[in-house]
Amino acid sequence: QVQLVESGGGRVQVGGSLRLSCKTPRAITSVFRSRSMGWYRQAPGDDRELVAAITSGGAPNYADSVKGRFTISRDNSKKVVYLQMNNLQPEDTATYYCAADLDGTTSEPNDYWGQGTQVTVSS
Repeated sequence: QVQLVESGGGRVQVGGSLRLSCKTPRAITSVFRSRSMGWYRQAPGDDRELVAAITSGGAPNYADSVKGRFTISRDNSKKVVYLQMNNLQPEDTATYYCAADLDGTTSEPNDYWGQGTQVTVSS
């Protein structure tokens, strides 16, 4: 069973920053390295949407709404994927979910999911 543990959510004012982390404590480093990882978000009443993803080769993919503001990265030695979120806006308020995929080339990982971390942006 793949375990994804998110952290870093919270409340921030408009224009602020947060960094989300997704740890995979049970993964073997070589296995983590081979997976695509990503972040999705879901606001109340909305569908879950892809925010950003990163392949096993390090290629990022972003939703248009976050390009230039969010950065996804991974540290394979620590088995962690990060989402740096800058210039946060009220529309970024949502529960953010980490995802992993056995296919290391996919830009939409969705095999495994974390429990989510709440991000609230207040004006």
